[in-house]
Amino acid sequence: MKSWLYLTAEGVVAPSADWPCRVWSALHQGTPMPLHQAAEALAGQSVDLLVPMELCSWVRSEPWPSRRQPGAQAVAFAVEEQLSEPLEQLHVSVGARDSDGRYPVMVIGRERMAGVLSLLAESAVELRSASVDADMLPDTQPLGVRCFGRWLLGGALPARMVLSNEGLKTLRPILPADIHWLDDHQGDAFFDQCLNVRPAHAINLLQGRFAPSQKPLPWRIGALALFTSLLLTWGGTEARIWFVEGQSRQLVQESEQQFKALYPDQPHTMDMAAQLKVLQHPPAQSQSTRTSELLKLVEHVIGASSVEVQRVELRAGEGWKIQLTANSFAELEQLRERGRQQGMPVRLDSANKADDRVHATLTFEDGA
Repeated sequence: MKSWLYLTAEGVVAPSADWPCRVWSALHQGTPMPLHQAAEALAGQSVDLLVPMELCSWVRSEPWPSRRQPGAQAVAFAVEEQLSEPLEQLHVSVGARDSDGRYPVMVIGRERMAGVLSLLAESAVELRSASVDADMLPDTQPLGVRCFGRWLLGGALPARMVLSNEGLKTLRPILPADIHWLDDHQGDAFFDQCLNVRPAHAINLLQGRFAPSQKPLPWRIGALALFTSLLLTWGGTEARIWFVEGQSRQLVQESEQQFKALYPDQPHTMDMAAQLKVLQHPPAQSQSTRTSELLKLVEHVIGASSVEVQRVELRAGEGWKIQLTANSFAELEQLRERGRQQGMPVRLDSANKADDRVHATLTFEDGA
């Protein structure tokens, strides 16, 4: 069994080293203890963290128009209207696409998430993943589980929430009739089973800025490897540098002599290669070719959608830059997919939402 550290809802109000926890490991089966004691019990182990639903909220996107996996930022913008706080204050973790084509999203305040991780780091708890208790219920049927003094709702239910007895009485009339209920004794045992086999749909909160960095090698091993590498390559490297520098000086001198012989009237510049390329192959890019590519892009990709073009410009070395507005991020995703189908791969940059409109820059590299 994996080692689980469950930060219970009792410590949410005042997080500290005395946060009441539950520990599951080879020696513990849901044993209650404070965080500082749990850290000692789990020392040297990679831990799967479980946080209470009281810290988070859960939403779902609309059915996604494309089969391709969207970026976390695109999903975050898609659910922004469902959130009660600005996106820049929230940490958004995206789950796997469900059977309805929607993406589930677990949301927690950035400062709160950072505070929890900082507290665990101070306690020397090494995390492997971080999940939410209400998201751990299997999705085979709608479930209401009495767990540690409150009700967790989830499973196949299109929601993840935690309720008190009073809250459940208020909400129960609108819950599905086929929801399966488990009381205190059944709930605790059932929750233990959920930890043994972690559900595939459970969202890992350690994403984006909170994703764990790769564990570096111990400094002694790194220093030994570096010293050995330097010792083996130093002599060869010095000889190679001396040889290459000598050959480079000789080639530069020969190139300058040949250039003067071929183009005696041309002044010599520092970048002789670029100067020679211009002299031998003067720019002859047909403007009509660029224009025809733009017309094809407008006709087959942009013209087939309802986006509005604000500005079009051609940038050397970058291709066409088209500033446009759309009704939604889903409409931009459809535009990108249509370009791929037409064999004209486009890239959408700088997407942002303002005044109920989505502004973005479409880039089409025309091969110039």
